[in-house]
Amino acid sequence: MSNPPTPLHLRILKGNPGKRALRPEPEPAREPECPSPPDFLGAYARDEWWRVGPELHRLGLLTIVDVAPLAVYCQAYCRWREAEEVLAGMRKRDEVTRGLMIKTVDGNPRRNPLVKIATDAADAMISAAGHFGLTPVARSRLAGGIGGQPRPGKFDGLLG
Repeated sequence: MSNPPTPLHLRILKGNPGKRALRPEPEPAREPECPSPPDFLGAYARDEWWRVGPELHRLGLLTIVDVAPLAVYCQAYCRWREAEEVLAGMRKRDEVTRGLMIKTVDGNPRRNPLVKIATDAADAMISAAGHFGLTPVARSRLAGGIGGQPRPGKFDGLLG
């Protein structure tokens, strides 16, 4: 498995030891203000949009082509939060299963489908969040490329 290409701005910051010509990459248009969330987002998703969107826009990570991926993250957050709230309400009503199990029509216990919904939404949310640097690991990967020094090569120091 090969490494994905390094974005141009990171190659410039790291230096260009090979002295190859650096081709500019296409830059998507950026609106002067943080774009509004799409109308189809739920209430929690819109709140999350306004919590993270302005900062992503300020950092240059939210362009017009990034609206849909951010909407995916926000909607996954909304779905996760709604499922967790319903599960929390079930835990208050039923101390035996704590909302994690339900009884089927024939009386057998079964895993609550909301647990799967919450887990899937959390997975989707974390996956999408990583693309915007919204997790500590994703930020460390971004920061490592921006401020990090290139690793010393085996021929460094021979001529000087």
